[in-house]
Order: sequence, then structure tokens, then C-alpha cells
Amino acid sequence: MMTKKPIMTAMLACGITMGAMAQGTNANVDGTTGATYQVRENTDKEKKTDTKDCKAAKLIDAVSRLHIGGYGEAVMTRNYYSQSFNRYKYPERYKDDPSHGRFDLPHVCLNIGYDFGKGWTFGSEIEFEHGGNGTAVEIEAEEAGEYEAEVEKGGEVNLEQFWINKEFWGGKFNIKAGEIIVPVGYSNAYHEPNKFFTVYRPEGEATIMPNTWHQVGLSLWGRLKDWRYEVQLLSGLNSESFTAENFAHYGATSPYEFKVANNYAGAFRVDNYSVKGLRIGLSGYYGYTFRNTLRTPGSKYENVTGALGIIALDFTLDRWNWIVRGNVDYAHFADADAISAYNQANWTHHKYQDGNPHHYTNIGSNAVCYAIEAGYNVFSQIRKLREKNEKMYVFGRFEHYNTMCSGTYKSMYKYTKKYRCAFGVNYSPIKEITFKGEYSYRFFEKPKNNGLTSDSPLYVQPYNNEPSLSLSVTYCGKFL
Repeated sequence: MMTKKPIMTAMLACGITMGAMAQGTNANVDGTTGATYQVRENTDKEKKTDTKDCKAAKLIDAVSRLHIGGYGEAVMTRNYYSQSFNRYKYPERYKDDPSHGRFDLPHVCLNIGYDFGKGWTFGSEIEFEHGGNGTAVEIEAEEAGEYEAEVEKGGEVNLEQFWINKEFWGGKFNIKAGEIIVPVGYSNAYHEPNKFFTVYRPEGEATIMPNTWHQVGLSLWGRLKDWRYEVQLLSGLNSESFTAENFAHYGATSPYEFKVANNYAGAFRVDNYSVKGLRIGLSGYYGYTFRNTLRTPGSKYENVTGALGIIALDFTLDRWNWIVRGNVDYAHFADADAISAYNQANWTHHKYQDGNPHHYTNIGSNAVCYAIEAGYNVFSQIRKLREKNEKMYVFGRFEHYNTMCSGTYKSMYKYTKKYRCAFGVNYSPIKEITFKGEYSYRFFEKPKNNGLTSDSPLYVQPYNNEPSLSLSVTYCGKFL
């Protein structure tokens, strides 16, 4: 018995020792159940999961900083007047001409922006006007019906915006630099298709000024309580591109791969939002326009500057199911006669010149336009449609504009004094989509014939009025 006890004790001690050694040898084995631990394998999976989660978070953050949107219009128009380039020169010859129709893509735009963080943002807008690429063939009524291949902007696409912005103090002050919108006049500051009732952009402002007006420049802007302000430093416009019928409309374009900046100009805009639903804006522009070209005028034009000043007042009231908009714009152009003479003296085509990219017509000293439009949302009175947020505005508009309301050559361009009435509907099944229908009637001031009949050699033939019907579908919104 004494011999067996030490042997059993030794065997037990040996078993315990071996178990301990085995457990020490494989720490991943449960000492009680014998199951293998999966600690290291789970750690690897967690690392992989963490990496994937990190990448997903970065992607989500990057996408949240990216902004993509745009707007566009597709238009069908029937014009019930002559399309001859001579219809203003010989109105009696064309008063019975048949109607003509057009399909058009006035503007198709894509906006891309990105928020880099710490107040730095980027914005861009690529626009295709009339489905084209920046070139067009036109018949110039002011130039004896001559066909002209015009380059209105160097390049194949129109880059309307391309800027970097830095925000300070929560948006109270910003610095923006690059290709920027010049917000002079209502139609430049608010040019998206859901900002006006008519099928095409407001005719008056789009005629006398660049539209959409954009240039490379520097902008200082911000928002202070009920005020928004902006001041800009820009290159000057080019008076060689001014015309009798369109005043300064083509002045911001350049046929070159760059914009000539021999002259500088300034623009500003201030908007007030103190009254609920009402915005009132004041904007302006001033700069020299002569010598802003690659050509060098002679000493004869030493004191000519072509100073252009524009002042514009506009408002929008959006309240009580009404939207009412209005604007008044006035422009003064110095040295109009001298620059008209210069432009006409430098247009001649010859064997060494394929064509002058600028214009060579007389220019007015002053231009003016004013307009008002009002629309009522009739669906606001129908509960089911109101709950669906569908809207239908029935609207009316009146405007007047004159690209040569004063100047030496005013009597030669009486047809530039135009009036226009428009009536129609805007239906929006959703916020981003609008269908537009419009009847417009453009008319002119009647000449004072003092009782003379058309048989008299002194009789002045009145211009023919210009009615039209237009339909369009538009979109405007953010895709991302």
C-alpha cells in the first residue's frame, strides 16, 4: 500500500504537468472544452472591415461635397410675320408674308461644384446655346443682307462659370475669382428658366446687355442679415462688337482664345430681403470699351474712351400665390458717333482678310428697357393639387426696349423702339419641371402721317406687328 500511493501521486502530478504544458504550448485551446480560440482570425476580419468602412466613409464624404445640377429649355415657336432681313427696311413688301416656325434649344447647361472644406468651394457651368458650338451663320439686316459666319466665343463649348470661392465669417464676406456671372440687371442675376414666365428670356434686357453676362474677374460678395452685396473687377467690354439693334449685347464676347483686357471695368449688385416675400435689387456697371481690341487706333481717336455706364433696378414679389417681377434699365454710351465711324472704317474685306469678327454699324448713345410681369397660381385654390404641390401660373407681361433711344442715327433705326405683350401659362407637375405656353405680340410706334394716305410720297409705312405662339419644356434643379 505504501508503494502504490507514491506511484499514483507521481502519475497525477505528471498528468497535471503535461496538461499545463499542453495548455502553454497551444494558448488558443480551451483548457476545459478543448475548443480552439479564433482570436487572431477575428482580428484580421475586423481590420478588413474597418478598412472598408473607412473607404466607404471617405466616399460618402466626397459625394456629399460634390454638387451636380443644371437647367435647359426645348422650344417650339410659330412666328406670324416675315422672316426677311429687310422686313424693317421695306415693311410694305413683307406684310403678307407667310408664317414661319422654329425648333430651338436656347440653353442647355450643366453645373458642377465641389466643397473642399474650410470655406473653399469650386463652381462651374458648361452651356450649349441653341444646340451649337459657339459659331453661327447669320444674315445681317444692318449689313445689306450679307451672310456672316460669326465666332461669338473662342472654343467649341461655352464655359459660363469656372471659379474658386473662399468664405469668411460664415458667408458674410467671400472672395471669388475666375469666370463669373456679372449680375447687372434682373435677367443676368436670375437667368434660370424657372425665374421668368416667358418661353425665351426677357427680351429687353437680353437685347441691350450681354446675356448671360459672364467674364473672367474678381468678385467680393457676402450676405449681411437682410442684405446681399457684390462688387466685381472685370475686363472692359469691346465697343467694336456693339450694334444698332443690340447695343452692348455682343460686347463681352471674344473671337480669340482669350479676352482682351486693355481696359478694366467694375460692376456691383445689392439686394434687400427685409420684407417677407419681396426682393429689391440695384445693380450697375461702368468701364471704358474703346481700344479693348488687338488693333491700335490712330491719334485721331486719342481722346475717345467709349465709356459705358449701366444702372438697373429690379424686384420680385413672391407671396399670396402671386409672383410679380419688374425691372428698369438705362445705359449711356459715350463717344457713340466717333466709335460708329471707326467701326465702319475698319470692316472692309480684302484678299488678306477672311472677315472682320466684329460689327460695323452705327451705335446709339443711350439704350433703355423696362418690363413688368405677374402670374397667379390657380392651383392654389384646388386642395388636391395644392397638396401635391403642383402649380399652374397664368401670367401676363409687358415690356418696352429701345437700343437707340438717342443718338445722331436715331431716325435711321426707328424699328429698334419695340413694345411687347405676352400672355400664357406655366405648369409645374414637380418643382424641377415646367411646361410653358405663350402668345406674344411685338409692336412698334406708329409713324405720324398727319392724315396722309399710302399714295402720298411723304407717307411713312408703319412697321408690321409681330405676333407669335411658343411652347416649351424646361428643367432646373440639382441631380446630386
